[in-house]
Amino acid sequence: MSAKNLVLVIDDEADIRELLGMTLTRMGLDAHCAATATEGIALLEQNSYDLCLTDMRLPDGDGLAILDHVAKHHPSVPVAVITAHGSTENAVAALKAGAFDYLAKPVSLDQLRTLVRSALKLPRPGQGRRMNDGHEAAPGNPVLIGDSALMQATRQMIDRLARTQAPIHVTGESGSGKELAARLIHLKGSRRDAPFVAVNCGAIPENLMESEFFGYRKGAFTGATADRDGFFQAANGGTLFLDEVADLPLLMQVKLLRAIQEKKVRKVGSTGEEQVDVRIISATHRNLGEEVRSGAFRQDLYYRLNVIDLRMPGLREMPEDIPLLAAAILGRQCGGEVPAHLSQAALKELQGYAFPGNVRELENVLERALALTTGDEIRREDLQLAPVDAAGEAPDVSGLPLQERLDFVEKQAILDALEQTHYNRTAAAKLLGITFRALRYRMERLGIQDELDSKG
Repeated sequence: MSAKNLVLVIDDEADIRELLGMTLTRMGLDAHCAATATEGIALLEQNSYDLCLTDMRLPDGDGLAILDHVAKHHPSVPVAVITAHGSTENAVAALKAGAFDYLAKPVSLDQLRTLVRSALKLPRPGQGRRMNDGHEAAPGNPVLIGDSALMQATRQMIDRLARTQAPIHVTGESGSGKELAARLIHLKGSRRDAPFVAVNCGAIPENLMESEFFGYRKGAFTGATADRDGFFQAANGGTLFLDEVADLPLLMQVKLLRAIQEKKVRKVGSTGEEQVDVRIISATHRNLGEEVRSGAFRQDLYYRLNVIDLRMPGLREMPEDIPLLAAAILGRQCGGEVPAHLSQAALKELQGYAFPGNVRELENVLERALALTTGDEIRREDLQLAPVDAAGEAPDVSGLPLQERLDFVEKQAILDALEQTHYNRTAAAKLLGITFRALRYRMERLGIQDELDSKG
């Protein structure tokens, strides 16, 4: 930040304007103040601002009108809104309308300073790393590949979400790139230089969840030989990505809700709380709305997490992107060598396949094909695609003998559970409601263990 940074404050309360103006000045910023929406809009047309802070209630309008004006005429200026205490609906409405973040009255100066610093770190037009053209990225930078209209719209949505601090809930089938989308939102936003911490909620034993999320103090329980931070502390200043959030037990949901609301966490064994500044992005392949209706997920937590929804499309919705994706995957799998290429017949086969496992399945298919091909061209028969119909459903096995039908259903259930838990077998056994030993036996009997071993 420098003295050239200029912030606009719009609030009809003189004491609030004075408090915010003084605080911003002490931060080394210049501040202009307005008492009405009309005055604020006039100043916006006369000056170039780096941030706008506006009250939601103004004598001649509201913060949403300011948001709309800025979005249309000054889209690079982040807007943060100030809401009355307890006005959660107003805050959510502002975030959905594109606000960078919100502050509740009475304004906490510590939270104000954090918000301002974060907003001023947003990339300005022409700044930042180029990561979203859909074809290539600098080494180490993730990218969503594809030219389809659906993928272009997804990238545009990610760019918009990166300019806010709103909680995001990412939906989509397994393997559709939910974590990749969360990483891109983080890397394109103001928190890009802070940690990104990804957590698979389905892979943590229930008795360890509180200590894993919030940390613990030395002596809090047997084995706690030193103080340890949890996921919230590790992600402080950055982004916490909660994958498969629907797997959280109800008791942990209560504790997570409080941490999000209060922006404070208490370590296991501690009597005090500590402040944390974390942006939450969550994801699941399940329908959280259905989970709420069934009583498996708290409605209040659902509304906290699902302020803005980002849907990641399935691969079968974008067959035109498969050539680009396949070329990129093969290039990566071949390392520095000249990558193998797909024959026209193989490419046509891939584009006609339903891909229930999406991009992750495409990667597995191509890795297997590379091992089977004898030259630098991957043939149709090298792909060995499973017989899945256009709707992504398993083939009809009703004509098979009973034991074979039962084995097929059992195998698919186990493979689905392994896929959902990123091949964590303890978590998969828990998801299936069986012991780890029973899962291992079934995997060996059905040949699943041998298939996984063959894939490396």
